[in-house]
Amino acid sequence: DVQLVESGGGLVQPGGSLRLSCAASEPTYDRGYCMAWFRQAPGAQREGVATIDSGGGSISYADFAKARFVISRDNVKRTLSLQMDSLKPEDTAVYYCAAGSVGVGLDEWRYDYWGQGTQVTVS
Repeated sequence: DVQLVESGGGLVQPGGSLRLSCAASEPTYDRGYCMAWFRQAPGAQREGVATIDSGGGSISYADFAKARFVISRDNVKRTLSLQMDSLKPEDTAVYYCAAGSVGVGLDEWRYDYWGQGTQVTVS
């Protein structure tokens, strides 16, 4: 079935960069799922960061991610990535990879499958 495994989180200083990756099982890409990154800070609700459609041609970012984060996917390697630059302490959160069939968007209800998350700490 669909499985998502994130990696690449860690501790970084303000202004630094991190690249998150999400390895997806074969059904995720065979079914043409849209994919997204979400995050959840301590004491806060989970929020959408960026989303990309199955072909990579339609991308959307949360306002806080624009100009600093870049989402991409490799349909051959079945990986989703999030390049994060100019990181700020307020970017500290657990970052989740998600996949779904409803369509591109930053709403949680669009996504049926979730990874376990990877911690990003900016300090």
